[in-house]
Amino acid sequence: MSVRRADSLGGRAAVVGIGATEFSKDSGRSELKLAVEAVRAALDDAGLTPGDVDGLVTFTMDTSPEITVAQAAGIGELSFFSRVHYGGGAACATVQQAALAVASGVADVVVCYRAFNERSGRRFGSGVQQREPTAEGAALGWNLPFGLLTPASWVAMAAQRYLHTYGLTPDVFGHVAVTDRRHAARNPAAYFYGKPITPADHAASRWIVEPLRLLDCCQETDGGQAIVVTSAERARDLPQPPAVIVAAAQGAGRAQEQMTSFYRDDLTGLPEMGVVARQLWRNSGLSPSDIDVGILYDHFTPFVLMQLEEFGFCAPGEAADFVAADALPLNTHGGQLGEAYLHGMNGIAEAVRQIRGSSVNQLSGAARTLVTAGTGVPTSGLILGADD
Repeated sequence: MSVRRADSLGGRAAVVGIGATEFSKDSGRSELKLAVEAVRAALDDAGLTPGDVDGLVTFTMDTSPEITVAQAAGIGELSFFSRVHYGGGAACATVQQAALAVASGVADVVVCYRAFNERSGRRFGSGVQQREPTAEGAALGWNLPFGLLTPASWVAMAAQRYLHTYGLTPDVFGHVAVTDRRHAARNPAAYFYGKPITPADHAASRWIVEPLRLLDCCQETDGGQAIVVTSAERARDLPQPPAVIVAAAQGAGRAQEQMTSFYRDDLTGLPEMGVVARQLWRNSGLSPSDIDVGILYDHFTPFVLMQLEEFGFCAPGEAADFVAADALPLNTHGGQLGEAYLHGMNGIAEAVRQIRGSSVNQLSGAARTLVTAGTGVPTSGLILGADD
């Protein structure tokens, strides 16, 4: 079992193409069209054609099935198609599934995609409107009647406990928001391009659910993002410098629920991300000091702090000071707070750009990037690296 021993996936596959639509609040087109545009852009970037693709991976939450995207994008026969559950927690796992398919010979070229009209269509921030009866939904039934209807309200519970435990105040979350928006301000693709914020701006933004303010919460975005994965050997013959998949992992913790794991012994961390962290460090042989850039899932600022602590970049309760000191370059695209909320897929693309040397906020000599997926849910993570 890989949760207890190292796996053999690392170094056998690479990301060779990335592509996205524009990020907007009203795309004016269907989610299928967004998906196809992103897939085609990623294939163009990789120097491949639809005919080269034999695998597709997306989220269970995506409305565009693999076979429909294949038909609309001009892709032919598929030998592999898959979907990953748990919303944003699926992001890095789509790449893991693609890498597993490539490494095992099940497929040669796999495209991972995610597309939605999350602002002009179904807005996640509007909360739970209705729920089909499922065992999964039953867990929410313990919380919804008491007004915990939105992702912000679920995260606020853990955030409040975090502040109480470490004797902190809500302004510490502003370090994440300011950092993300500083990078977004220099990124022409970001919704908040040219619009940095200050700690005072963060503190002045209105409460959403205490202790979360407006600027602690990610955007709602229309758009699509796609990632192309193939073997490390084939990647070396393609136009772009490959971003090698050094390690990939999924993780679910004990007493795990979707966003409402309130009955654990401790609410100040993210045990599911701890499961991912232990696997990534063991499988890669790397440690926090080896990471050049961190692309950490930032749907809400408190969970960025907890992720840094789960990965061992700093001690529990010390992540706010770590971020304030710029000890690790974070979310150089602007994150989901500043660039776009694409369920973390745009973060994977930024990690690839850092490896290629093409980010608008490029770090000199970036050779190892850590990427994480959604927090508070069963989740996933990647370490991407330059080809040696």
